[in-house]
Amino acid sequence: MKKNLHPDYHAVVFRDRSADFAFLTRSTATSDQTIAWEDGNTYPVVDVDVSSASHPFYTGRGRVLDTTGAVEKFNRRFGKK
Repeated sequence: MKKNLHPDYHAVVFRDRSADFAFLTRSTATSDQTIAWEDGNTYPVVDVDVSSASHPFYTGRGRVLDTTGAVEKFNRRFGKK
């Protein structure tokens, strides 16, 4: 195998501040910020906008904006005459 071909794969904490949720995993992502984790070690932390703790699909807070109105409007405009 060639040396220095692959990026460094290390432990990283991904943090969703909006949901106050963080998880430790392995990644090639890097960051200048660090965080002290539950095991007492310090890891780089990457802040994310959306995670499974805040995404409406996973939390069940999703809402359907228009169930039948858009389809009916389309059929009125472009449907068979």
